[in-house]
Amino acid sequence: MPAIEVGRICVKLSGREAGRKCMIVDIIDKNFVLITGPKNVTGIKRRRANVNHIEPLQDKVKIKRGASDEEVVEALKASGKTEEMAQTVKPALAPV
Repeated sequence: MPAIEVGRICVKLSGREAGRKCMIVDIIDKNFVLITGPKNVTGIKRRRANVNHIEPLQDKVKIKRGASDEEVVEALKASGKTEEMAQTVKPALAPV
């Protein structure tokens, strides 16, 4: 199971959004991915994130690469994970 892939649900480990869930929308290179909450669901804006600052979870939602926030919200509703995404998680210790 590849951990870093489009549609994988993750938890931010560092920054002001630490502990919030997000979803990988695109893979930029081996060190960076494009994530989104979306903002109206989890409070995380679409942005580039270092792969060391996110922790992939088991859950995955089927979306296409580069999907818009509206498409991500629809995919979350279809899979029934909207409420789960809105909950915050206590992050593990951030990597140093």
